[in-house]
Amino acid sequence: MTAALIHETIWFDKFKYEEAESNYQIQVAKQHSGLVVKGHKISPEEILSEEEEMTSKLIERINALELENQDLKKATSSLQSAVAKLEARIKTLEVDDKKDAQTTQPEKASKDNEDDDDDDDDDIDLFASDDEDAAAEAEKLKAERVAEYQKKKAKKNPLIAKSNIILDVKPWDDETDMAEVERLVRTITVDGLVWGPGKLVPVGYGIKKLQISCVVEDDKIGTDYLEEEITKFEDQVQSVDVAAFNKL
Repeated sequence: MTAALIHETIWFDKFKYEEAESNYQIQVAKQHSGLVVKGHKISPEEILSEEEEMTSKLIERINALELENQDLKKATSSLQSAVAKLEARIKTLEVDDKKDAQTTQPEKASKDNEDDDDDDDDDIDLFASDDEDAAAEAEKLKAERVAEYQKKKAKKNPLIAKSNIILDVKPWDDETDMAEVERLVRTITVDGLVWGPGKLVPVGYGIKKLQISCVVEDDKIGTDYLEEEITKFEDQVQSVDVAAFNKL
């Protein structure tokens, strides 16, 4: 058997060499007082710095949590105070309601008694003729009051519906005297019509139109009437359009 294994290349003592290498690496690490992570040596100062940084972050987080806790306590205290005030207000309202109910019940009972007395009196018709005379007198008084009210109502000024109208008065050409056109338009005077300001608005090619406003009473003056009256000045006016119409 021994003679057969002489020519074999099997490494029977491999575990001894691996153990020896592991012990050697441990000794080297202890001598250099550091850790080796993926080929990078970490010194004790770096480890201490990381611990201090982690401790600082932990302290900051604790402080933040304490502040949040204080804010929550304040909010809780405010809510408790508001609830206490609300409960006190509800109790006060309940007491007031009870007092009102106690005050109302005697008044209601007294009124019911009076109504019963009135019903009893109505059942006894000792003066039927007097009641008829009183009813006739009441009807007469009522009619007089209605007539007086109608008379006062008739004396009051009724509400008059009015409108604000803006008209566009267009001439035939640019040679038309627009000042004369405005003067002619303002000669139209009738009850329920009040002319307002006017201005010239360019149309094009040197032509300007007269834009004039007026206030009319709806029951008396309409746009058709205004257009018909203004277009009577046919030598100066080509057409009339309603630019705006607003109720007042």
